[in-house]
Amino acid sequence: MKSIFDKEAYQELSSRLEELTPGHQAKWGKMNVNQMLSHCQKVIQVALGEKDLKRPNFFVRFLLQFMNPMLYNDKAWIKGLPTAKEFVISDTEGFETEKAQLKALMKRMHYSKEYFKPSKEHPVFGKMKVWMWGQSGYKHLDHHFQQFGV
Repeated sequence: MKSIFDKEAYQELSSRLEELTPGHQAKWGKMNVNQMLSHCQKVIQVALGEKDLKRPNFFVRFLLQFMNPMLYNDKAWIKGLPTAKEFVISDTEGFETEKAQLKALMKRMHYSKEYFKPSKEHPVFGKMKVWMWGQSGYKHLDHHFQQFGV
């Protein structure tokens, strides 16, 4: 499984991001391209500890632990999965601004591998090892880039 911490995977994601244009349409889901760019930013901000995410109750966290492998295994995510309300985007800045901000956050995460060592707590999914963060970071971006055909 690819990881955002690996140079080749990061370069691949960066190239795919550069292919996006304001005219790209989603193959599934409700987001437009600007909303997707903003959504991906928020997920990385949570990973980097820059955005708070409400911690679910014990029961929900317990149930979500069984879903954790889905975050970082090499099986594709189901298309059209519901988005957590904290990551639903209504207002966005212009396309170029959203794209530039995501590009900068992707770069920061790529170079932040040490921040996640040996493990870091995810507010919803619990303790995750560095490789889990890297693979889930890649997988989330890959999922949304596929959603928009890049």
